[in-house]
Amino acid sequence: MSSYRYLIVGGGMTGDAACRGIREHDADGSIGLVGAEPHPPYDRPPLTKALWQGKDESTIWRGTEDLGVELRTGRRIVSLDLDGRRATDDQGEEYEYERLLLATGGKPRQIPGIDALYYRTFDDYERLRGLSRDDGGFVVVGGGFIGSEIAAALRSNGARVTMLFPDDGICARLFPAALSQFVTDYYRERGVEVETGERVTAGDARLERAKAVVAGLGIEPDTELAAAAGLPVDDGIVVDDRGRVGGRDDVFAAGDVARFPVAALGTATRVEHEDHARTHGQAVGANMAGADTPYDHLPFFYSDLFDLGYEAVGEVDSRHETVEHWKEPGREGVVAYVDDRRQPRGFLLWNVWGKVDAARELIRGGQPVDVATVEELAG
Repeated sequence: MSSYRYLIVGGGMTGDAACRGIREHDADGSIGLVGAEPHPPYDRPPLTKALWQGKDESTIWRGTEDLGVELRTGRRIVSLDLDGRRATDDQGEEYEYERLLLATGGKPRQIPGIDALYYRTFDDYERLRGLSRDDGGFVVVGGGFIGSEIAAALRSNGARVTMLFPDDGICARLFPAALSQFVTDYYRERGVEVETGERVTAGDARLERAKAVVAGLGIEPDTELAAAAGLPVDDGIVVDDRGRVGGRDDVFAAGDVARFPVAALGTATRVEHEDHARTHGQAVGANMAGADTPYDHLPFFYSDLFDLGYEAVGEVDSRHETVEHWKEPGREGVVAYVDDRRQPRGFLLWNVWGKVDAARELIRGGQPVDVATVEELAG
C-alpha cells in the first residue's frame, strides 16, 4: 500500500496546479497523483489551438514530476474510504492519505449510438491530427466552445469541414444573436459548411459519409466517485471558498468538477476553462497545506476562431441583456452582460486585449454600466 500526505485524484491541469500550491507551503510532504490517462499532466488548450498552428508537442507537458510528485498514470481511483482515509484504484491498489483532492474533471457528453471522436484528450488530438493529413471530409457535431475551435483548426489545416448543431448560430449560448450570426457567416466564408438547427441522431447519412465525426459537446462533471462516497454533489462536487468538501478538513475538490462560491456574483458555479483549472487548483492545493485562504478569483477564458479572438470573464450567457460598443461590428468591440439593474455579470472582450482585470473590477464594483462605460473599457 502506498501512503502520502497528499493524494491527488486526477491527472489534469488542476492536479498539477494543486501540487504547485502544496509545494508553496510544504516543500517535503509526500504527494501522490493518480490519473486515468497514460500521460503525465499537460496543458489542454493547445489541443484545439496552438498545436494546430505549429506549436511543438513537447511544449505542453507540465513537468509535474519535477515537483517531487509520485505519478501513477493509467489508473483510475474507483472507491474511497473516507473514514479510513484510503482510496482504491481500478487495479486493486490501495493508497493511504492525510489530505485528499478530487480533481476528476469531466467526461465528454455523448450522443447515444453515434460513433464519434468525443474530443477531450491528447490521444484524441493525435488521432484527429493523423486523420487530418489525408483527404476526406470531417463532420463536427457541436457549435459551442469546443466545436467552434475544432472546426477552425481542421479547416485552417486544409480539411473539408461540416458543422452540425441545433442552435441558430455558432456559440449562440454565449454570444449575442447578431454576433453569433456574424461568426456563423464568417465560418462559411472561410469554407466551413455550417448547418444550423440540426439535431444529430444515429443513422444520419451525413455522419456515415464523413471520414471522421468529431463531437465537441462539452463535458459533464465526473462526480461518480464523490457521490458514491456520500459527498455533496449538485452539478459538480460542492465546495466552500477554501475548496473543502462537506465541511471536512481532509477532503477537497477543485477545477472543472468543483461547484464553488463566487462572492462577486453572489452565486455558486462551475467553470471548465484553463484559468480556473490553474488558479483554483493552486489555491486549493495551498489550502490543503495550511494556507487557509479564500478563493475569490473571477476566472476568464479565451478562444481563437481563425483570425478572430476573444477573452471573456464572468457570466457570459446570451440569455442576459447586453450593453455593447463596437468599433467595427463583429471585428472589435466589448459586450457587457447585465442583470435587470444593468449591473454587469460578465464581459466579452472581442479582439480587445489586456482588459480582463478592468472588466473584473467592474463586475466586483456592482455599479450599473452604460454604453459609455463599455466604450471606455474598449479603449
